[in-house]
Amino acid sequence: MKKNVLILCTGNSCRSIMAEALINAKLGACIKAQSSGVKASGVVNPTAQALLQERGYWSEAYHSKVIETVLDTPFDLVVTVCDHAKETCPRFPKAVKTLHISFDDPSGKAVEEYEKTLHLIEKELLPVVKKELC
Repeated sequence: MKKNVLILCTGNSCRSIMAEALINAKLGACIKAQSSGVKASGVVNPTAQALLQERGYWSEAYHSKVIETVLDTPFDLVVTVCDHAKETCPRFPKAVKTLHISFDDPSGKAVEEYEKTLHLIEKELLPVVKKELC
């Protein structure tokens, strides 16, 4: 049975979506990732989406959503990927382990910054999630 991880950010438009896609693509045999935002923007960053599509990680199921839509999901792990999300992370109905690994927001910057963030998520976040859940 797959373990559930929630990747939480403020806007759920870039970093958390990239992390969700990477986890599902690389660790999908043992983990199902979802993402949400504490103040979701409702829009996926187009540069992040294009990068994920180019790398073959994109799924039409990915979209920006508010935390309330996933609060009742029994997560095995919650990972905050920005400082604001860490500070405002809600309490979940069942006790769940929470980790914080922050990444700079590439929004509005050059494509290379998005690639750098995606690489850092793969290098720094995936091994931690794998160790915790696989």
